[in-house]
Amino acid sequence: MATNPMHQFNVYRIGPEIKISNIDISFTNASLFMAISSLAILILLNLGTKKNSLIPNKIQLIAELSYGFVSKMISDTAGSKAKPYFSFIFSLFMFVLFCNMFGMIPYAFTVTSHIIVTFVLAAFIFIAVTIIGFIKHGFGYLKLFVPSGVPIILLPLIVIIEIISYLSRPISLSVRLFANMMAGHTMMKVFGGFVISLGIVGGWLPLSFSVALTGLEILVAFLQAYVFAILTCIYLNDALNLHH
Repeated sequence: MATNPMHQFNVYRIGPEIKISNIDISFTNASLFMAISSLAILILLNLGTKKNSLIPNKIQLIAELSYGFVSKMISDTAGSKAKPYFSFIFSLFMFVLFCNMFGMIPYAFTVTSHIIVTFVLAAFIFIAVTIIGFIKHGFGYLKLFVPSGVPIILLPLIVIIEIISYLSRPISLSVRLFANMMAGHTMMKVFGGFVISLGIVGGWLPLSFSVALTGLEILVAFLQAYVFAILTCIYLNDALNLHH
């Protein structure tokens, strides 16, 4: 019998229980794969920048392509004013990407399939962008909620819609990543279970779907990291350039 496809998302403690004021801060499988992802990024960038060869090796090429990809994304969406925030956006993109990709390894844990992880990232981005907006423009940042060219009679309604849209940013940003990763991995587990239960004779069709889904999920893992980073750039662009 196939196992429950939702069991792969269970968070469990690794090591002793650690509590501070009834708050459980024990090390878990989620913590482990976040640490592994962070360590893998550091190793990649360290090895990739150690020797700046004229003809780069594979690791250096990956590091340079990642740097160039994020740099161009920031320039295209937020402009030159966003360059000081390159380090944060680059770190964000790489962290989400590596967490997504490590989740593709069998028996690994997909950190970004949990709403608490994606929401904390999205909430931090939302708060940081809002602070940057007020630092740059003061209370003039509130003009973001008043689009130009709107008839006076419609202005109150439009302002309310703009405020709701702005406040929903961390929700939409976090749910998009969480839902895509969770749904994809659930489908892979379901079809994998069909392969096991139907055996060699009857399992070739779900096996074909599993292979196709795996390829699609790898693409989705990259696209979701890209979408998460580019939306961050768009929000930062609003804060820096006050487009309204």
